[in-house]
Amino acid sequence: MNAVPTGVYQPGSSFLHRLCAFAKLLCLIVLLCAVVATGSLSGYALLLLFTAGLLLLSRVPLRSALGSAWRLRWFFLIILLMNTCFFNPEGAWFSLWIFTPSPAGLMQGLNVVLRVLFILVFSNLLTLTTAPMELTRAIELLLSPLGLLKIPVGQVAMILSVAIQFVPTLFEETDMIRKAQTARGAKFDSPRLLDKAGAAAPLVVPIFLAAFKRADELALAMEARGYRTDAPSRPGRRLSGTWRDAAALVCCCLLWAVQILYL
Repeated sequence: MNAVPTGVYQPGSSFLHRLCAFAKLLCLIVLLCAVVATGSLSGYALLLLFTAGLLLLSRVPLRSALGSAWRLRWFFLIILLMNTCFFNPEGAWFSLWIFTPSPAGLMQGLNVVLRVLFILVFSNLLTLTTAPMELTRAIELLLSPLGLLKIPVGQVAMILSVAIQFVPTLFEETDMIRKAQTARGAKFDSPRLLDKAGAAAPLVVPIFLAAFKRADELALAMEARGYRTDAPSRPGRRLSGTWRDAAALVCCCLLWAVQILYL
């Protein structure tokens, strides 16, 4: 899953690439509301069809859209098992010590996993089809009402944008450190859970050190290019909307309305 980077902007001329960054951000918020409102099989089927349509319109590789979800597969499995065994003991298949797996727990676990999965895919599509600076301006525009409270909206937007762009970089650093530890004899592929836990422990400190190093290098690079926190924000290119942006937002709102009213 490392052949194509996940979460890194990939230039293109697709329908999603041509949408305004602010419109895409609003669409993401509406889609997140639609995902949270989903709780039935037909609702998830509709979300799946909608997601497939977005993937076709974006023209991004499937590995890029699903890369982060694939890396979190063990997290999804743990969440599914925890909900299955502890959510609702009524009607349990069997009882073993504190474990009471039940159909209601299984359904709750599937709900949580599917919702997180759809949220990850929608977020990846936003970062894959939106340039970092455009995303920063869109976040700043979305948070602009907070400027009335004397909150430095420009700095907050820059922090959020940098944090979003840092996620795939940290994934790459983690993969490099993991390969280095494997070459030194770490048992990441061992079937024993204790061996995997013991091999993952030495990853924590190098990952934190790599993150701090990257952050320090980025801060020095921004200072060298004249970025100052106390400087007035410069007006960038306006985020002008078109009929495509209005159509995309209307489609997302219709999906949300259908999920709430009928599914």
